[in-house]
Amino acid sequence: MEEILTIEFKKWQEKHPDWISEHFYMGEFIYSAKAVQAGLDNMPPADAQMAIRNLVRKLLEPLRVYSREPIVISSGYRSEEVNRLVGGVPNSQHRKGEAADVYTFGSFRLLENLINSGLNFDQAILYRSRKFLHLSLKYKGANRRQVIIR
Repeated sequence: MEEILTIEFKKWQEKHPDWISEHFYMGEFIYSAKAVQAGLDNMPPADAQMAIRNLVRKLLEPLRVYSREPIVISSGYRSEEVNRLVGGVPNSQHRKGEAADVYTFGSFRLLENLINSGLNFDQAILYRSRKFLHLSLKYKGANRRQVIIR
């Protein structure tokens, strides 16, 4: 059964050319319910798309493989207008394509896996009450490996 599902998934994946890695595609980082509601274009510019690819290839996909658990993107790239609508800080790494918020389903496990993995990252901010983890990786410059729990 698992082999059949894998074959079907590969067929589906081939029809969607915006895959960055085995588990992540560009559309996850562009979609925003707030943008849809407000009729805003949330398409990242080329430099932000490069940063998203970097984030996926160097942090999210390796973390997904290490954790052996799904990572669900709740917020990726944000245009200036979308960032303002969701209450993001003006210098948010989401604006550059360097950050993603992922569901944690109330668990610290993904944060623990990140720390244990030895992967490079800029920030990991766990929002306990809202049940998500903000993960970021700078496209250029030194990463801080900063862990914050709120």
